[in-house]
Amino acid sequence: MQDINPTPETPDASKAEAPAQQTIEAHPAPEAPDTAATPPEATPVDTMPSLEEALRAAELKAAEHHDAWLRAKAETENMRRRAQEDVAKATKFAADKFAQAMLPVKDSLEAALAAENSTVENLRDGVELTLKQLASAFEGAGVAVVNPEGEKFDPNLHQAISAQPDEGEPNRVLTVLQKGYTLHERVIRPALVIVSAAKA
Repeated sequence: MQDINPTPETPDASKAEAPAQQTIEAHPAPEAPDTAATPPEATPVDTMPSLEEALRAAELKAAEHHDAWLRAKAETENMRRRAQEDVAKATKFAADKFAQAMLPVKDSLEAALAAENSTVENLRDGVELTLKQLASAFEGAGVAVVNPEGEKFDPNLHQAISAQPDEGEPNRVLTVLQKGYTLHERVIRPALVIVSAAKA
């Protein structure tokens, strides 16, 4: 039989490396930071408009405001012009209604003068009719008669011409020399009166 010399066992490479691995495990190398776990900080996005855009927007808004101001100014000028025209027309034709009411009075007077062989009674009747027409025209225009006979003297409505001693209450209208008139409660002519005075 042939002797088989066993070959000397070669050291197992895995066994030989085991202590080295243990040493590595005993002193681990510092791990690199995990960049995947902590994402880098996001850089802020610039959301503010640029100066040119802000300036352009401001110019557009200013132009809009200027146009609106021009339209408002034109409208105001038109309203002022129309108001002035209305005032001018109102002043010019203020007596239109009163003039129309006075036309029948004029017609009556002309008819009275044109009548031939008129009697005194006919003339009186015509004058009374004309006076009624005139009083109606005054009333329609807001003209009121001030006839204060027997009333207390009012310097706002009356103008005293003289004073006469009287037994009654002093400062009272005794005689109306000329009637007064008011237009919508505004005196256009005071009544001329004689007032009473206390006897001495």
